[in-house]
Amino acid sequence: MMEQIKRPAIYLQDSHDLRDGLNYVRYAEEKGFDAVWQAESRLVRDAIVPMAAYAAVTEHIKVGSGVINNWTRNIGLLAATFLTLDDLAPNRIICGIGAWWDPLAKNVGIDRRKPLTAMKETLQVMKRLLAMENVTFHGEFVNVDGIELDVVHGRKEPRYVPVYIGATGPNMMEMAGEIADGVVLNYCVEPKYNIQAMELLDKGAKKSNRRVDDIDRPQLIVCSVDHDHDTAIDNTRELLTQYLAQQPHIAKASGVSDEVVGKIQSILGWPATHEQIQKAKHLVPDDLICRITASGTPDEARAKVGEYMKNGCASPIMYSVGGDIRLLIDTFSPKL
Repeated sequence: MMEQIKRPAIYLQDSHDLRDGLNYVRYAEEKGFDAVWQAESRLVRDAIVPMAAYAAVTEHIKVGSGVINNWTRNIGLLAATFLTLDDLAPNRIICGIGAWWDPLAKNVGIDRRKPLTAMKETLQVMKRLLAMENVTFHGEFVNVDGIELDVVHGRKEPRYVPVYIGATGPNMMEMAGEIADGVVLNYCVEPKYNIQAMELLDKGAKKSNRRVDDIDRPQLIVCSVDHDHDTAIDNTRELLTQYLAQQPHIAKASGVSDEVVGKIQSILGWPATHEQIQKAKHLVPDDLICRITASGTPDEARAKVGEYMKNGCASPIMYSVGGDIRLLIDTFSPKL
């Protein structure tokens, strides 16, 4: 019998009706999943509204943002938002936050300069506010004077909302090890990517007298499960076509050649249309899909996720890219 996958989680984005998402989350909770993470990347579906809905219809499963960015929400609003979510689901909320990506950030007027400094200031002030401190802080990106979370009705004690950094690059990964409660390891990477990530996290952790095992390490994993291998592979091909072109930091981490990325980018517009994706998807080879995703039959998908976990992933966050989401949940349920 194949080894059990510990702390499975589900990742939801925008490929389904929002109300269907509530049913998926309830089903995942019933099947023993540890968490649900809601995406917020492209300009499509905000993370906070679905998170509130998930929190309201469940009892035990953790609810995380996977991930919001640290540029577009004022620090006071950011802290108040997660305090509110914690009111709905006490001690079940996780703030996953990342540095966003260009060209999207640039196209909406965000200058992502000094992303490490900006992220560090965000975490410093966020944690102090959720600890119910009165905060004055003057940094390069965050400036507040004597603010605090003004709770009139509800719990006034410090809130436990762990903050996880969605890190891809080595500098952000090391800093996550130093200052964050956890790191959301990126997707579309080979399992061996995690080896260096663990080294960087441990290096950062030592700066705050911790070890890598003190940092939670969930990992987003593209996962297409179907009883037919070829169908599962083809579902994943469409997603990779779009993301390798539009999120170059992922393409770089995936080891995809500039030539392949360039060809895909020459076909896809912004945002990419279904027709453009269909035209370009043949450029994504099968071997790449098998290297950087968990796609295939249930047994094949479980085996691939096991490789990521052996290299440091503490909780696989399954990103379903097609097919039956309930089959995916059943495949990774601890209640087999």
